[in-house]
Amino acid sequence: MQLMRIAGIRIGVDASWFIVLFLAIFFLQDRFKEIVDGSDTTAYLAAVLAAFLFFASIVLHELGHAIAARRDGIGVSGIDLFFFGGLMKMSGDTQSPGSEFRVAVAGPIVTLLIVVAGTALGVALEGWDRFWEVALLSNDDRVGIGLLLVSFLVPMNLALLLFNLIPAFPLDGGRIARAAVWKVTGDRSKATRASAKVGRGFGWLLIGFGIFLAVRGSVFDGIWLAVLGYLLGQSAQGAIMQSAVTERLEGVTVADVMDAEPVTIPAGLSARRAYDEYFLRYHGWEWFAVVEDDGRYVGMAAREDVQRLAEGADAERPVGEAAEGDAEGRVAADAPLEALLGSDALRRRGALMAVDADGRLRGVVTFEQVTRALRTHLAPG
Repeated sequence: MQLMRIAGIRIGVDASWFIVLFLAIFFLQDRFKEIVDGSDTTAYLAAVLAAFLFFASIVLHELGHAIAARRDGIGVSGIDLFFFGGLMKMSGDTQSPGSEFRVAVAGPIVTLLIVVAGTALGVALEGWDRFWEVALLSNDDRVGIGLLLVSFLVPMNLALLLFNLIPAFPLDGGRIARAAVWKVTGDRSKATRASAKVGRGFGWLLIGFGIFLAVRGSVFDGIWLAVLGYLLGQSAQGAIMQSAVTERLEGVTVADVMDAEPVTIPAGLSARRAYDEYFLRYHGWEWFAVVEDDGRYVGMAAREDVQRLAEGADAERPVGEAAEGDAEGRVAADAPLEALLGSDALRRRGALMAVDADGRLRGVVTFEQVTRALRTHLAPG
């Protein structure tokens, strides 16, 4: 479910997020009743604000990753909140140790800034000793809602920071470790396997500790840790498998599998002629790539949009003005094929436009073409 867009990045939530939001408010309001200076209603409002502010800090953490990825030329399809936190989705993997490090470290830097800013605000409000008494829940006095929220967010973000810096893939610390090993060895696959094996071991450690807590009576905390450990372990195992796939696909590019001579529509052609000469001629084709005279890609013209123009008062309007040309629908023709393995845009659209450095269309790569290429290159023997 989409909540908003920030700097063009889609922020969404999984259905499981509503469960953890409810649980967070439920447990926090009970604890805040003993601390906040006010009525039970005030404690409830403080719990709601604290929960949303904490998830806002997670979104900021993921935005740090997203902005760093964009600066390195990697597309970002969105950020999703779910039961165990947040996840930033990239359209492809990093292509150098430096890029991997920059993307990985950006999130922890944002979280560190939140901790520093929150601490400075808390100390300015109540002083160093008083602030940390509230933050560590070691005070017996009632406090105002402002200090309560700040003293809640700082240790929570500090815990988030420390957890994420554990050198276990796919945590941020694991990605930083991956960048370091990649830089030293020059082998991305070896670096991925090394950090992912640590991640898999850490996942088993969390599962074991979760079972221990459940047996000792902390059932909810135990189950939560065990499931988190399982998910981390599965993600690490997936990274190991993807690394093996990447090695088999080494040297294969988008240009090797794409249709290098796609049927295209000139951008200056009228909507009426485009519909008559292309959509009526090629039955069953729902879209065509639209290009300028010099070959630069303009966008994708959909049958429904062009037909509406062709049958209306704007029939002579250039079809290029009706073409949808967002960056998500493009891929570099010389990009490695592995860059498409995790492409949400390719799965949703069914095809991507392969362009060169000057934006000229070089071909069209479809989901079916990528699937066939994978079968060929990953077949036994």
